[in-house]
Amino acid sequence: MEFHKLSAREIAAGVKEKKFTAEEVTRAAIERIKKYDKKYNSLVAVCEERAVADAKKIDEMIARGEDPGVLAGVPFAVKDNFCTDGIETTCCSKMLKGWVPHYDATAVKNMKEAGAVLVGKANMDEFAMGSTTESSIFGPTLNPRDITRVPGGSSGGSAAAVAAGFVPVALGSDTGGSVRQPAAFCGVQGMKPSYGQISRFGIVAYASSLDQVGPLTRNIGDMALLMDVLAKEDANDTTCDAYERPSFTEAVGSASLAGKKVAILTGFDRESVDRPLVEAIDRAAAICREAGAEIIEAKLPITMEHTVACYYMVALGDASSKLACYDGMRYGHHADGKNLSEMYKKSRMEGFGEEVRRRILVGTCILTRGYYENYFVPATKVRQLISDEFKELFKEADLLICPISPALAYKRGLGEKDPVRMYLGDVFTTIANLAGLPSVSLSLGFTPEGLPTNVQLLAPRFGDAELLSYASIIEKTAGAPAAAEIMEGEC
Repeated sequence: MEFHKLSAREIAAGVKEKKFTAEEVTRAAIERIKKYDKKYNSLVAVCEERAVADAKKIDEMIARGEDPGVLAGVPFAVKDNFCTDGIETTCCSKMLKGWVPHYDATAVKNMKEAGAVLVGKANMDEFAMGSTTESSIFGPTLNPRDITRVPGGSSGGSAAAVAAGFVPVALGSDTGGSVRQPAAFCGVQGMKPSYGQISRFGIVAYASSLDQVGPLTRNIGDMALLMDVLAKEDANDTTCDAYERPSFTEAVGSASLAGKKVAILTGFDRESVDRPLVEAIDRAAAICREAGAEIIEAKLPITMEHTVACYYMVALGDASSKLACYDGMRYGHHADGKNLSEMYKKSRMEGFGEEVRRRILVGTCILTRGYYENYFVPATKVRQLISDEFKELFKEADLLICPISPALAYKRGLGEKDPVRMYLGDVFTTIANLAGLPSVSLSLGFTPEGLPTNVQLLAPRFGDAELLSYASIIEKTAGAPAAAEIMEGEC
């Protein structure tokens, strides 16, 4: 049976109805990974023995008449910055090579308690700092839709694993677009929930005021199912809001755009965005109009002018502070030196890659006296202005549609040649992180060359359920992406 073509919901239903076993699904997923992932390098660790053992436990529960959970037997992968009990967690950096946590991140724990089976750790940009998944110590990940292009980053391994059909669902982290941009490049669906919606406990931090756990799937129904599992309060994370979450699955089931106002972002140079992506926005707007929505224009002058600068001031300052503990003494790779200062320098120089060192140095500069008052503090004030601008917008509109990236999936190697261009490419994704908003990367089909096209959907904070319901309406017309076809002779 071609399990890789099934959705998470179909797999869970089949396992519960005894059409097939969780062990069969898990073994098939691992076999597909072994056969094809040498080409894509989406996973850096495969937990075969543990995964099969966990799958057998699911089958035993079903045999006893017990309910194993809504994700019974569903294989999943997690980005390598999620702590996994007994499984190496490196953030794809030499700095953490060999570190094995003794506990699961809350998101991983919730997935397992719902019956999902962890099959592997996904490749990523080192310490989640990047847009291409080329800076990993395990080597770059290739895009299953076109191996000459990057899968996006930093959750490129998670997106590629879903796109290749290795797993139906995966988890990533999103600090400035690190779930949505890879989802867009790999032709799958990705979501950054509202800040505080999902616990971040057990995720190695990049910038705590921006980071959020996000699901990657091939359809919105599976995304709603994962949100039902993941979106819960957690006493271990004080930023995870304690409120009663709605049923995301029910919201998708009762979706309607009739009488809603859908805003289309203006105020940016449409000529600077690849034509297929502009056409995708127009198509999404037409679908919403046909579904009964009123289409209006939205201008966000503060957001569009200051987002990228504001984001990098906040994110890199936070990163410099967060990563200070990896000094070779308290945590991380250790290198000997003639004195303490030399030991610190050698440990961090050897442990961190070029992009991470670049961001730490810029962040350290931002936090020094003078620069802190002139750059970091103003950035926090601009961040509030951006948040306020969205609050005003959502008094008039229920949904905002805009691009995710100005470009289709980048050619490999571009990030190394022009890192500033990579940073500027975050102009549309970082807005959701700065304002704490929920955002979905929604696939809108493929170009004639086979490259994924997409749009970004945003809603008010904690309007995640409504956002998914709107996304499901567009997906119903546009179609959900299937797993990439892999030719036998390619691997």
